[in-house]
Amino acid sequence: MDPVRKALWYVESHSREPVALEDVARACHVSAFHLTRAFAAATGLSLMRYVRARRLSEAARRLADGADDILALALEAGYGSHEAFTRAFRDQFGATPEQVRARGHLDNIPIVEALPMSTATTPAPDLAPPRFETRKPTLFAGLVERHSCQSPVGIPDQWQRFTPYLGNIPGQVGRVAYGVCYNFDRDGNFDYLCAVEVTNDANLPKGLTSLAMPEQRYAVFTHAGHVAGIRATLAAIWNQWFPESGYKAAEAPTLERYGPEFNPQTGLGGFEIWVSIQS
Repeated sequence: MDPVRKALWYVESHSREPVALEDVARACHVSAFHLTRAFAAATGLSLMRYVRARRLSEAARRLADGADDILALALEAGYGSHEAFTRAFRDQFGATPEQVRARGHLDNIPIVEALPMSTATTPAPDLAPPRFETRKPTLFAGLVERHSCQSPVGIPDQWQRFTPYLGNIPGQVGRVAYGVCYNFDRDGNFDYLCAVEVTNDANLPKGLTSLAMPEQRYAVFTHAGHVAGIRATLAAIWNQWFPESGYKAAEAPTLERYGPEFNPQTGLGGFEIWVSIQS
């Protein structure tokens, strides 16, 4: 069973107990870093945000049914006080617990239902066996922005804004472009750097930043289809290839390598995904 299905089972079977990311990862036999990436790739959601939304949704159901002890619901959902629970509840649903209880129904309340365990079994793209490479220390330079796995729609626009810099960055090495995904946190937020390799970062244009990466071992996968299908390939890597291969993910950035075969106007031509692995 892949880690995402294991995680979904664990979350639902421990719905009234404290749940920490490390606990779920341990039950799935992967690292917290791996599980965070795998869950986001398969569902487009952050695991811990999903856990919180599920618990708040179940609390909302019980409030609509007339539950009178809000503090008990708060503690059961993992909140230490009525106030903390109310803030989270309002952020999730746009209404307070008292308002939902007074209404007596869940109309217009965006309840988050349990994801089916089949979520992680969507047919995966054909994933050719990777090659393995060790990349020497590399300095990247480019445009960085923070995104959420639930709404990474700003990445194409980020590339459009970075494109005019290609070939015009001092010290650029070759004409290959890279997408660097790093600083992935527990809530599914990550930094994404549209970049090129450079020899130094002394004279970067205003608005660009640099990222120095140490030597790292990678499994290199080819994504042959349209760039819009990248999440399906990532899901296959994290949820199928890693468990079957016996390799372990390293807590390091993932690279997208866009060579001359990639056409940025059509999104076709293919590119490579370099996933960091433990040596």
